[in-house]
Amino acid sequence: MEKRYTYFCIGIIVASVTWAVSLYLYWRLNSENGLHKPQSTFYPSFHRAAPNSLNDVIIPYEDDDKKRFRAKKKYFDPLLNSISDNDIVRQKLKPVPVKGRFSGKNNIDEIGDIGLVKNAADLKFREEGYKLHGFNALASKNLDYHRDIPDTRHKLCKNLKYSKDLPTASIIICFYNEQFDTLIRSVHSILDRTPPNLLQEIILVNDYSDIDGLNDTVNLYIQANLNPKVKLYSTPRREGLIRARIFGADKATGEVLVFLDSHIEVNKVWLEPLLDRINGNSTRVVTPIIDIINADTFQYSASPIVRGGFNWGLHFKWENLRVGTLSTEEDFIKPIISPTMAGGLFAMDRQYFIHLGKYDAGMNIWGGENLELSFRVWQCGGSIEIIPCSRIGHVFRKRRPYGSPDGEDTMIRNSLRVAYVWMDDYKKYYLKQRPEAENVFYGDISSRVELRRSLNCKPFSWYLENVYPELTLPSDSKKVVETKLNSLYQSKHSRNQNYLGHYQIRLSNSNLCIASEKDVKTKGSRLILKTCLRVKNQMWSETDKGELRLAQYLCLDAESQMPRLGKCHEMGGTQEWKHKYSNKMAIYNLASGTCLSVAEILLNAYVILDICSSNARSQWDFVSIDI
Repeated sequence: MEKRYTYFCIGIIVASVTWAVSLYLYWRLNSENGLHKPQSTFYPSFHRAAPNSLNDVIIPYEDDDKKRFRAKKKYFDPLLNSISDNDIVRQKLKPVPVKGRFSGKNNIDEIGDIGLVKNAADLKFREEGYKLHGFNALASKNLDYHRDIPDTRHKLCKNLKYSKDLPTASIIICFYNEQFDTLIRSVHSILDRTPPNLLQEIILVNDYSDIDGLNDTVNLYIQANLNPKVKLYSTPRREGLIRARIFGADKATGEVLVFLDSHIEVNKVWLEPLLDRINGNSTRVVTPIIDIINADTFQYSASPIVRGGFNWGLHFKWENLRVGTLSTEEDFIKPIISPTMAGGLFAMDRQYFIHLGKYDAGMNIWGGENLELSFRVWQCGGSIEIIPCSRIGHVFRKRRPYGSPDGEDTMIRNSLRVAYVWMDDYKKYYLKQRPEAENVFYGDISSRVELRRSLNCKPFSWYLENVYPELTLPSDSKKVVETKLNSLYQSKHSRNQNYLGHYQIRLSNSNLCIASEKDVKTKGSRLILKTCLRVKNQMWSETDKGELRLAQYLCLDAESQMPRLGKCHEMGGTQEWKHKYSNKMAIYNLASGTCLSVAEILLNAYVILDICSSNARSQWDFVSIDI
C-alpha cells in the first residue's frame, strides 16, 4: 500500500514538472514570436515600423490544387495574434465565392463572412476603412487574393480568336494611400489572367502616399511574392493622378500603355481584345466594359453596355447607346464608338500617347483629364472605342477619400484648361453653368494651345456634329432636344418584383414584431418593436434581390447604424439582407457586416444594427402571411 502511495506521489511530481517545462517552453516560444504583444486594432495606421528586410517576409504557401500563391498580412488582421505585427505571413485561407447575385434562398452560409463584423476591432477597421479608402476594407481584407469572379462576357466573345502577333503591354497603376489588400488583389488578378508573352511589365507608381510604411511593405511583398515584371516606383513629391501617370508612362517599355486604377480585378481574356483593336489601328484608344465591384460587399457584378458622355458642367456621365447599335446578337461583341471615356481604365499605343502630347501636365491631382484626353483624341484624328469582350471590375468608391493638399478645387482648375484649349466658343456654356469658375486661376495653357495647332486638330463644332450629335445644347429648342433624346435608347426600369415571400419579422420567443415608427411611405423612418398584428406597417416582402420591402413600398436600409426605410434602388449593398430560413435566425446585411438587433426587449424599442451574435436580442422568426 505504501509503495502504491509512493509511486502515486512520484507520478504527480513527474507530471507537474513536465507540465511546468511545457508551459515554460510555450511561453518562450510565444514571446519570441510576439504573442505577448498587445494587438493593434487597425492597420491603416501603418503608423508603425514596416518590415525592415526580406527576413521579415515569409513566402505564402502554394496551393496544391490551383498552384497559386496566396498571402495575407498580419497587421491587416487584428484577430490573428500568432505572429508579430510587422510580418507578412503564411495564412491559408479558404477561397470565398462572392457572386453578383445569389440564386435561391439568401443563406448566410452561402456567402461566407468576409464582411461580418465579429467584434469591436472589426467594427473599427471597417469604419476607418471607409474614411481612408471610401470602401469596406474589412471585406477586402478577408477576401482571397485569387478569388474567382463571374465571367461576364457575352457568350459569343468566347468564340473569338485573336492574332498571335499582338503588341506587348505595359500596365500602369498609380496609387495614393490605397488599401494594401485591394492593391495586391488588383495585381494578382492581372498576373493570373494575362498571357505572359503579352505582359511587358506592371508598373506601380506610389504617388507619395502618406501612410507610413506603405511603400516599403508593397516593395517587400513584390520582392517576396510577385513576378519580376512587377515594378514599383515612387514619385518624389505628391503629383496627383495625372502627372503620376505621365511619370509611369515614361518608365514603360511596352508597345501599348494600359492605364488601370488601383482597385480593380481584370476578368478572363481581358487584354487580348484591347490589343487586337490597337494592333489594327494605332490611333484607336480603347476601353473595357467596366463591371461593378460593390464598395460595401465586394460582390462582382456585370455592367450593361453603355457609352461615355458629358454635361455642360464638364462632368463625365454614362449614357445609353444610339438607337440601332445593338440590333443583332453579333452587335453585342462589336466595338462601340464612345464620345468620351471614364478615364480610369483604357489602353493606348505608347508612341501615339507620346505623339498626342501625353496628359496635360498643367492639370493638378484629379478631375477633367478624361474629358481633355477624349476631346483631344477625337479632334486630332483618333477615336475612342468600348470593347465589349474586355471586362474589368472596378470598385466604385462611396466617396473620393482625398483632395488637393492645398485645398484647391482641382476639378474647376482642370475643367477650365479643357474649356479654354479645346472647346472654342462653346466654353461659354461651361462658364454659364459654373459662374464661380470665372475668376479661378488655371495656369499657363500656351503649350497646349500650340500642341493643338501643331497637330492640326479639328474645331469643337466638328466634334459635336460628327462624334456627339446627341448632346443637347442650352440653345436647343424643345423639339430639337426631344429629337436628340429619342436618338438614344431609353432606359426601361421595371417595377415588377419577383417576391420570394411575405412575412412579419418577429423577435424570437416574443410577441414583438418589426414595424415602421411612422407610416410605410415615409422615407427615413426608423424601425421599432410593436405587438405583432396583421397591419400594414408590419408586412414585409422579400425580393429575389435580397431586399426587405415594407408593404411592397420602401426598403429596409442599413446606411447608418440605425436601420431605416429608404427608396428601393435595386443595387444591393445596404439594402441586401441574408438569413437562414429557420426560426431563431440572424438577419445579416452584407454592406454593414452587422445584423438586426435591439438594445432591449421592450415594446417600442428601436431596431439597431449590431455585431452578429446568438443572443436573444438578435434572433428573429419570419412568420409567413398572405397579402
